[in-house]
Amino acid sequence: MNVSIFSRATSALSSKLAPKTVAFAHCDLPCGIYDPAQAKIEAQSVKAAMEKYAASSDVDFKSRAVAVKEERSEMVKHHLWVLWTDYFKAPHFEAYPQLNTLFNEATKLAGAGGTKGTNDVAVADKLLAKIEEISEIFWATKKA
Repeated sequence: MNVSIFSRATSALSSKLAPKTVAFAHCDLPCGIYDPAQAKIEAQSVKAAMEKYAASSDVDFKSRAVAVKEERSEMVKHHLWVLWTDYFKAPHFEAYPQLNTLFNEATKLAGAGGTKGTNDVAVADKLLAKIEEISEIFWATKKA
């Protein structure tokens, strides 16, 4: 088959199968799916990995604890970013002007300068406290 004939046929078929109307949504699924509990659970795992690290003298175990802690720290950041970018909208930021700062501080606490870069349980506690502040605002916006 001639390549140009094939190309024209494919193009004609694509245009017939293309949607006539394109819809855009502000999120992938209805907004009822968001919950800061996901970030909190991962942050609790980070803290537990740090505590187990501190309690062990086994070098291999400590290495695994650090790997888990770093993986879970990354998941904390992911869940926070989803809330920050997908759930919270301009009216929320107007009503709660501290939100951007809270998210910035929380994601940094879950990053290299925070729980990914240390085994200090106090840093995990600070992260959990920030997540709790975000959670309180989140649930207040759900009631509104």
